[in-house]
Amino acid sequence: MRSYRQLFRTPEFTPFFLSYAAFNAALTIGGLSLATLVYRATDSPLLAALSMFGPQLAQVLGATFLLSGADRLPPRATLAGTGIAFAALTAVLALPGLPVWAVFAVVLLQGLIASLGGGVAGGLLNEILPKDGFVLGRSVFNMASGLMQVLGFATGGALLALLSPRTCLLLAATLYAVEALGHRLGLSARPPRASGRLSVTATWRNNAFLWSSRPRRLTYLGLWIPNGLVVGCDSLYVSYAPHAAGALFASGALGMFVGDVVVGRFVPPALRPRLATPLLLLLATPYLVFALRPGVALAALAVCLSNVGFAASLVQLERLMSLTPDDLAGHALGLRSSGMLTMQGVAAALAGTVAQLTSPATGMTVMAAASITVTLTLAGLQRPPRSAERGVVPTGLSARSSRE
Repeated sequence: MRSYRQLFRTPEFTPFFLSYAAFNAALTIGGLSLATLVYRATDSPLLAALSMFGPQLAQVLGATFLLSGADRLPPRATLAGTGIAFAALTAVLALPGLPVWAVFAVVLLQGLIASLGGGVAGGLLNEILPKDGFVLGRSVFNMASGLMQVLGFATGGALLALLSPRTCLLLAATLYAVEALGHRLGLSARPPRASGRLSVTATWRNNAFLWSSRPRRLTYLGLWIPNGLVVGCDSLYVSYAPHAAGALFASGALGMFVGDVVVGRFVPPALRPRLATPLLLLLATPYLVFALRPGVALAALAVCLSNVGFAASLVQLERLMSLTPDDLAGHALGLRSSGMLTMQGVAAALAGTVAQLTSPATGMTVMAAASITVTLTLAGLQRPPRSAERGVVPTGLSARSSRE
């Protein structure tokens, strides 16, 4: 599958795509509004960063206890239910007088719910599309995310100039409700992909299996850490440029959109596996310019160029799916999503701490340098040993383990 026309003619893909777009619009408007609300109340870069990216920290709990449900729950009902839950919790965040500790309690609950929803959605996409359409479909979903971030952050910035952050949070809650309705009306009722009930034991067993393969481990680490550290840079936009954060977020989303179009649509499949490391380096390197404390225009250009590198995830996800059994696709994608978002939350906390002690510009520079270091380290670990390059299987390895 190589054309967008074929993609959107696939049954159920269009309503699934539109629901996902509504979710991302709600996420961007709501996240920017909440970070602005917290920053105005506390004047803290750390708390502002955590309010926007804190839900990701709860993803580790979901990966530990809930991920078996990604393949064992009915997709339509689960996705509609998570949309309704997000709508309700976002409305709670808009309540006047809500203390900061309660804000973070709600934010962490949202992250726990999202950890399950991400696995269900990823597995369903893998089920709706044929194998040869997964990368193109994933790229279109990433493009929707980028485009909704461009529109969402630009719209959110404009709305915050006219309305209060609490009113903007209510608008985000409405969009989450629209997402839930789209899933309920646009998707057919499918049975779970795997038998059994949501189980902590099954979650641990599946996690252990997925982690047991060295190629999968390295793929997961590449999906989680380098881009997570760069999202730590993103978390400092509000404190770096309080009155232009929406412009920086929108510029980054535009770069992400361009990267997904180019890699998903135009790069030949044979070339894609070679692009992961160069794209991850592109993702981090432009942020080094923040050491010079650039103005908003140059900062936006650097952010846009950087975010083209997020297309590395398309290459990495294709590899992950090639290494994963079909009946664990949802769990594998959920583990990827949970680990990635958890790392983003951790990175936001680290970046916010560095910014609190130094400055937002220094925080961005440090996180970018760390991302580059991790990318180069993982690239070195992924090179086969010289004996393997010569076709020699080391003594003691079975045929199965040598293929892994």
